[in-house]
Amino acid sequence: MDTSPDAGARPPFGIRPSRYPVTVLGVLIVAYTFNFLDRQILGILAGPIKADLGLTDSQLGLMGGLAFALFYTGLGIPVAWLADRWSRTWIMTGALALWSGFTALCGFATGFWTLFLARMGVGVGEAGGVAPAYSLIADYFPKTQRARALAAYSFGIPIGSALGILFGGLIAHAIDWRAAFIIVGIAGIAFAPIFRLIVKEPRRGAYDEPPVAPVPPLAEQAPAAPPPGAVALLLRKPSFWLISLGAAASSVCGYGVAFWLPSFFERSLGMSLVDRSIFLGIITLVGGVIGVWAGGWLGDRLGPKRPAAYLLVPAGAFLIALPCFFMAIQSQSLALAFVLFIIPQGLNLAWLGPVITAVQHLVPVAQRSVASACFLFVNNLIGLGLGTWYFGAVSDALTPRFGEESLRYAIYSGLAFYLVASALFVIGARRLKHDWVA
Repeated sequence: MDTSPDAGARPPFGIRPSRYPVTVLGVLIVAYTFNFLDRQILGILAGPIKADLGLTDSQLGLMGGLAFALFYTGLGIPVAWLADRWSRTWIMTGALALWSGFTALCGFATGFWTLFLARMGVGVGEAGGVAPAYSLIADYFPKTQRARALAAYSFGIPIGSALGILFGGLIAHAIDWRAAFIIVGIAGIAFAPIFRLIVKEPRRGAYDEPPVAPVPPLAEQAPAAPPPGAVALLLRKPSFWLISLGAAASSVCGYGVAFWLPSFFERSLGMSLVDRSIFLGIITLVGGVIGVWAGGWLGDRLGPKRPAAYLLVPAGAFLIALPCFFMAIQSQSLALAFVLFIIPQGLNLAWLGPVITAVQHLVPVAQRSVASACFLFVNNLIGLGLGTWYFGAVSDALTPRFGEESLRYAIYSGLAFYLVASALFVIGARRLKHDWVA
């Protein structure tokens, strides 16, 4: 039987069994909201931090990308291997408390290195926050609902990003940037025990046939059993690499633009901290939620009959998003920019439900956490690690020629990554059916 402490997933007192999966999904969304709130809050605070600590755009880019991605990606696979063998809910509870604690510590930074190390700590905690959740959702929802369930879980990205932008900006304006980190960090720590109380460990492979083989207790497993079984399987599947590299290319632009848009609004459009917090927060929330859900809905509607659709849907979304982003960056009208930004903001996140669902089906049930972690390793090491630094470095390089407008041209150059992502997804769609695990 499953060795997880909560095997069987009995709902807590007061929650109907029929509604429990939805309740679990709601709590997972809140946890993912904290994940991205703590991850993205640095973007809106970049201006005050840069002025207070005397940082360059390149240093801010490293802070928002490499500092976080270094341990986030490196620890993700071993943590996911443990999650395939032990309680995913306990791992996520500890991860939530850890990354929230380091977020609060960011508020005590005195310079580049202290803030860099605190952001690395956030990455260490968040390494255990996503891959186990993907696996939990796959065990709480049947195949015909997974893309939508995973898309709903991914609401945490636009909601968390929007709240990070909004709360970060408003708290920094009312108090200072340090208080913003401390307050959101303490809120995450307070939520960790609530998460553990509600989310129970389900039976693995409950909705999959044939049923997943029982996982023996850690103490009974042979020491020679190789942990990278899922890794070895994925290495032989071209579709995995095309999916991961395609998502990574889109994330270079997605994470980079998300991090630097607040600074762009300040430098090129002259918006105040409060104004750009509200403006960008609404764009991120409205466009992101619509885009994530639309991608998941299309994935569930088209993917079960034609697996290639899981990649063709986001490939088309990126091709439409590119010119919309370009026109939005060019616009000098805030009203027009608002409309133009909402469209690509949604299309930029439409890949989440379909692509994550596809990754879940590249390996057997018992290896899903590791498969998700391998995908996140490639996606975030390249996308998150390179994205924010790329835009900052290009902005610094172009400053002598373009001055305050250098960031605008850095964003222009980064949009080319959407073309790369779309091409890789189209090629991967041709291989996906061959590599699919029923």
